[in-house]
Amino acid sequence: MMWQWRYENADGVPVPGPKSEEFSNQSDAETWLGENWRGLLDAGVEQVTLLEGDDVVYAAMSLRAAE
Repeated sequence: MMWQWRYENADGVPVPGPKSEEFSNQSDAETWLGENWRGLLDAGVEQVTLLEGDDVVYAAMSLRAAE
């Protein structure tokens, strides 16, 4: 299974953003987010959900909390 971020607004509605990369493991996905969250926030993404395939690993993680 591949890991991927879904970009959302503050209400949890998916929003367009930069193309989400696919990762082979959760650690790589989380590292990528740690390095790129500011750019996502600047692009209008308010929160993210981590998916493993179609399964939600965790949801509604605010990017503002990292500020």
